[in-house]
Order: sequence, then structure tokens, then C-alpha cells
Amino acid sequence: MTVWKTSMRNFFAHKGRMALSAVAVLLSVGFVCGTLVFTDTMNTTFDKLFATSSADVTVTPKKEKNDNSETHAGRPVTLPASTLRTIAGAEGVQAAEGTVSSMSVTVVDRENKNMGSDTGAPTIASNWSSADARLMDITSGRAPRGPTDVMIDADTADKHGLKLGDELRTIAVTGDFTARISGIATFKTTNPGATVVFYDEKTAQQKLLGGPDRYTGVNVTAREGVGEEELKAGVAAALGADSYKIQTKAEASEESKNDIASILDVMKYAMLGFAGVALLVGVFLIINTFSMLVAQRTREIGLMRALGASRRQVNRSVLLEAVLLGVFGSLLGIGAGIGLAVGLMQFMNAIGMNLSTDDLTVTWVTPVVGFVLGVVVTVVAAYLPARRAGTVSPMAALRDAGTPADGRAGRIRAGIGLTLTALGAAGLFAAAQAEKAAEGSLFLAAGVVLTLIGFVAVGPLLVSFVVKGLSAVVLRLFGPVGRMAERNALRNPRRTGATGSALMIGLALVACLSVAASSMVASANQELDKSVGADFTVRSNTGMPVLPQAQQALAEAEGIARLTHYKLVTATVTAPDGTSERTTLSATDPSYMQDLRRETVAGKLADAYAPGAMSVGDEYAEKRKVKVGDELTVAFPGGKSAKLKVAAITSDDVNVDKGAMYLDIATAAAHTPAERMPQDMAVFAKAAEGQADQAYASLKAAVAKYPQYRVLNSTDYKKDLKAQVDQLLNIIYGLLGLAIIVAVLGVVNTLALSVVERTREIGLMRAIGLSRRQLRRMIRLESVVIALFGALLGLGLGLAWGMSAQKLLALEGINVLEIPWTTIVTVFLASALVGLLAALVPAFRAGRMNVLNAIATE
Repeated sequence: MTVWKTSMRNFFAHKGRMALSAVAVLLSVGFVCGTLVFTDTMNTTFDKLFATSSADVTVTPKKEKNDNSETHAGRPVTLPASTLRTIAGAEGVQAAEGTVSSMSVTVVDRENKNMGSDTGAPTIASNWSSADARLMDITSGRAPRGPTDVMIDADTADKHGLKLGDELRTIAVTGDFTARISGIATFKTTNPGATVVFYDEKTAQQKLLGGPDRYTGVNVTAREGVGEEELKAGVAAALGADSYKIQTKAEASEESKNDIASILDVMKYAMLGFAGVALLVGVFLIINTFSMLVAQRTREIGLMRALGASRRQVNRSVLLEAVLLGVFGSLLGIGAGIGLAVGLMQFMNAIGMNLSTDDLTVTWVTPVVGFVLGVVVTVVAAYLPARRAGTVSPMAALRDAGTPADGRAGRIRAGIGLTLTALGAAGLFAAAQAEKAAEGSLFLAAGVVLTLIGFVAVGPLLVSFVVKGLSAVVLRLFGPVGRMAERNALRNPRRTGATGSALMIGLALVACLSVAASSMVASANQELDKSVGADFTVRSNTGMPVLPQAQQALAEAEGIARLTHYKLVTATVTAPDGTSERTTLSATDPSYMQDLRRETVAGKLADAYAPGAMSVGDEYAEKRKVKVGDELTVAFPGGKSAKLKVAAITSDDVNVDKGAMYLDIATAAAHTPAERMPQDMAVFAKAAEGQADQAYASLKAAVAKYPQYRVLNSTDYKKDLKAQVDQLLNIIYGLLGLAIIVAVLGVVNTLALSVVERTREIGLMRAIGLSRRQLRRMIRLESVVIALFGALLGLGLGLAWGMSAQKLLALEGINVLEIPWTTIVTVFLASALVGLLAALVPAFRAGRMNVLNAIATE
């Protein structure tokens, strides 16, 4: 009971400093819990959506796994109307309804503005069916009745200010057509962001599928008393063929959930990864807090030992304080996590994905994980300071009120740190020299982990060298105040090292990712300059094909020497060794050889465009033991198989079209039904001599009616590439900012506790003439040098990681090492600003200290 009372007294006696450590626990636990709540809520949203929209049994055309031919063709795979009649007569069927749906459409208003989502969610065009009526209510107007009617979802109507009677143009593979809004339908569940338009059945068949008597699927309703599995069996027996995919409501919902789960999992684990970084940084803050508190209570602990307290009781007292801190921080973190999840939902709503807080899902797993994580991490972080408190002898404690020197333990720690750093450096070097990406990745991971741990362990040893070097450049300019700040930073190398290490982790990741991203952009730009011969590229940012009407408009553009059509054909390729794999073939015009210059390692690429011929990449050729002259069996979508001769083997030491297999469009068309033949995924253009500007303007004017397409010259292409990388980096930097915030709190905490530790010293300095202004400057300078110490270590470590990663990525075509010195220098200078901001409160409190009371402090 005495141990418990002592722990409680000490905890509340230092509640201000504990609060800073609690913030570290709060942020880490909050990020973990927020991630879990957000992903659980997303799952709930989609579960309700799929459960509501699915019929008792659905029948769709069977497609092979990873078959993208529907997307490439711009036209859905269909079922004949006779299938609907057959299903309607099957055993157990109450009703069967044909559905028409396509996602290869673009809908624009009278001003040619795209009504599609900005988040990447699809535009879905379909006929209005009973399944849609279960999912949505018509809240304005009526359902479409003829070719001049269209109904749109309420979210899209609100976003774009659409109302009844407004005209919309639908751009589909069969051509453009216009209709006026006859109705607006509102989702009963949450709409995750898609734009949804509805037509009557005949219009949908004609305009989306190109003809009547075709459907993309059939929704089947069971008779009363007939189960889903029984209904499925009856439908399967009636169809009598395995060319259909027949699914129960549960199976269809599960498949849809699995499709979306892969996207949600990437988001979930990425966010948890950054939460882990913040948690690791928080560990340093907690260790520092308890180390300093234990050091400040050395006399008190010694007195407790002299009065009969055992080492175990002292140890337990400190650990109980850690438990209190973990419980307090975890409880706040769980609440903050729920708030973070709501904030993420509001952010998603702001960018177009509609998520309702009515679906907010907090399972029992979330608070349990958050609570256990926060308490366990806090106790583990406090274990070493607690153990150190228990090992101090009573007499030594009564003699010493300061921080014990590292001594032998410090030398052992430094030795371990240097060894780990050397091993990590060897791992990074091995990764840079690796000949296979898989092997190199293991070396890189080991090198990163070992060098990180090594730098943390050797941090106190580096303090005396690095801080002195920084002081010579920064602190000595401020005279005696600067020298005092230097000595304060050097007074306890272990504390300074731990505080700087917290900042080091976040900045090391920033530097590493910056090097990798800059190298990717520089490599891509170099390859574009080297290999791309086309002046312009026309494509969609959403992966939609270039539809025939847009192709026709491009063909009429002025100032163009040639157009090259580029199609992607999903096919199954069987090698001579009998191995088959689903892959994508690049079917192009022969002029593509001038638009994208590819090196060949065997044969001539021009021969691959002959009838019955193709090329393969050298990685595939090596893997399947394929050589020029061998025949590959290619099963084309919806058509027949053909034997194609390998006429060329291209080098895969590229970024653009890596692993591509080329053949002539005519060869693909000879073995693929017209309705399954892919549309162009891109069109390349070469300007006529001296007419580049005219051609650029003419191409843009040609696709002006089709806002889903962009015309890019080489400058546009490079800007796009950099913008995409920068967008990803900004998200990553934002998440890493959480770890840096925790590290800044560590600097604040270290300075605050350091001021308390040096209370008498500060009083004496004030008594002999040190002004408040000088005192505050001294503390600010100490903070700056600690921040710069962490930044220097972090940026140096991150540069080593980034350069090793680039050497490894060179195996994947990232051949240029580009170090973003502007970013590195900016981050380093910003660290000084971070140090200044972190010192504001501790410096202010030190300046307000009463001189006489400070001198009288024991």
C-alpha cells in the first residue's frame, strides 16, 4: 500500500511533465484506434451497400481472373436475352430481371463539365431496376421512361447544382447521346462517392451495349420458402452450362467486400505503420521523462532505501507511475482515435466520398488494442529507468542528487551501438550491390533496422563530437550565453542523445523518401528524353479507353504527321515449356517503334509487327527459356487461340512498358471478336515538321468535347509525373509529422525537466548578473542545438538509406540518383525553428523563477 501511495504522490507531483509524456501515448494510441475505427466504418458502409443492392441470386457472364478486357474494350461483356427467359422458368424462381450496367462512360453537363467523382470512384450508368429501388428512393421527379430521360443520384446533383430538366450528355463506346434529368434518386445507405445515372431498359441496352436483347446480368428473386442455395442450384440446372457466374446474395456481397478490402487494407496498414513510427518516438520521450524524474528524486529514493524500502519496491513504485501514465494516456487516446476517425470521414466527404457518421463503428477490439498497446509500451519504456532507480545504493543516493554517470554501462552501450551501426552499414552496402531485388530488399531492411538501432545506442557518444561541431558554428556566435548552452547540452549526453534520437527517426524517413522519390522522377524524366519519340500523348487519367468518337476527332486534327494507336489486350500466353499465364499484350501500330524507342537483345522489333508474330521482354524470355523463333500459344479474349512466333526480345531495363509484349493491331484483331476488341488506351501523335505548336493546339481542340482526355507534351508529362509523386510524398510527410510532433514534445519535456533539475544553478547565475533575457536565450540555444543534432543524424542516416534504396531500385529501372538538396537543407533549417518553438515555454518559466527561492532549492 505504501508503494501505491508513493507512486500516486509522485505521479501527481509531476503531473505537468507527465502530461507531456501522456500526449505522446495519446497521439500514438489515437492514431492506431482512429485507423481501426475508420476502416471498420468503411467496411460497415460497404457491407450495408452490398447487402442492400444484391439480389437473392445474380447471374453474370463468367470471366477469368484478372481479365481486364471489358475495361479495355469500353463495352461490358453481355448475356443474351434468352438467358433471362431460361432463368425465369427455373425451379424456385419468383422473378428474374435483366440488368444493364457500364462503367466505361463519362457524363457531362451543358458546359461540358465532367459529372464524375474527383476521388477516382467510377461513373456507373445502368437501367433503373428493382435492385436499385431497394438501394435508392426517388426523391424528386420520376424514373426514366424513354430515350430522352435520365435520372441521377442526389449527391452528384447537389455537388454540381443539377435540377430536373437539365440536359446531360453521356459519352459511351457506341457514341454520344443527350437526355434531360427526369428524376433524382437518394441513396438509402451511404453512397461511397460514385456518380450514378439511370436510363430506361431499352435506352440502356441500345446506348450502352450497342443493341437490344442483351443484358450484363440477371437478378433473380426466390419464391417464398426457397433458400439462396436451393435457388442457385435451380438456376444452374436450368442454364446447364458453366459459362455463367451464379452467386447467392451472400457470395456476391462477400466478393464485392473482398474487392474493396484490398484497397482498405493498403490504407489501414500504411496508417498503422506511421502510428508505429509515432509510437517508437514516444518511447524515447517516456524513457527520457522517467530517467530525469528518477535522477531528480535520487535523494528521496536513497532515503526510502535507508528506511527499509527494497529495490523491488522502488522499482515497482516507478513502474506503477508508468502504469498510471499509460492508463491515462490510453483512455484519452481511445477518445482521440474516435475523433480522428470522424475527422477522416469529414475529410473524405469534403473530397467527394460520402461517409455517414451514422455508420461509425467502434468494435470491442479497438479500445482493447488501444488500451493494451498504450499501457504495455509505457511500462516497457519505463522499465530501464525503474531498474536504474532500484539499483542505486542508499549511501550513494544520499551523497548524490545529480544524474549518475554512464560509466561502464555507457561504454558497453557505445560498443554495442558501433557494432550494430557497422553491421547495418554492411547491410546497406550489400543491398546496393545486390543483383536480385528480393535478395537486396532483405539486406536493405536489415540495414535500415540495424543502423537505426545502432545510431540510437551510439547517440550519447556522438553528442560530444556533433554538438561541439554545431556549437562552433551556431552557439559560439552568442558569446558566454552560447558557451553555457553548449555545456548544458553536453552535461548529460545520454539525455541529449535520446532527445535527438526521437527527432532523428522522423527526419531519417523524410530524407530517405525524398531521395527515393526524386530519383524516381529524375530516372523517369531521363528515360522519357531518351526513348520517347512521340511529341504528344492523348490519354485518360482514370484509365478509361479512348473512345471511337474521340479517335475520329483526333484523326481530323491539323499539323499531325502521324497518329499511333495503342491497345491493351488481355490474353493467356502459353510458353513452349507448357506454362500458361494471364497477361496483357500491347497491340500497336508499327509506328510505335518510333514513338517509344526500345532496345532489343535478340531479333528485330520490326519483325514482331509482321502477321503471326510478336515480341517478349527479356525477363520473360529468361524465365520461360524462350528464344527468337519459338512459338507461343495465345488465347485472345472471346476469340480463338493462335500460335505466334517470337520475332524479337526487348530489354526490360526500362520504366516505360517494362515487360511489354508487342504485336500488330491487325494480328490481335484477326483473333478477337469485334465486340471484344479493345479500344485505344492511348493515342500518340507526331507533329509535322515545324508545326508543333499548331498540332498541340489542334489536338487539344479535337478533344475539347471529351473532358476525360488530356493532351500531354513532354513537359506536361514530366509535370504530371512530379505532381503525382509530390502528392504521395505530401501525404507521407503529413503522417510523419505526427512522429515529429511527438519528438518536439520530447524536446519540450527534456528542457522543462532540465530547468527544474538546474533550479539552484539558474538562481546562482541570476544572482551574479545573468539577465532574464540571457537566461531565456541560453535555454533556446540549448534547444536549437539539440534539434539540430537530431536533424543532422536523421538526415545523414536517411540519405544513406535513400542512396542504398536507389541502387536497389536501379534493378527496376530507377538508374539516376537524385538528392533533393533543397529539401534536405530546408528540413535542417526548419529543425532549428522547431528547436526555438520547443523552448518557448521552458524558457519563459525559467525567466520567471524567483532568484532567492531558486538558490535555496536543494
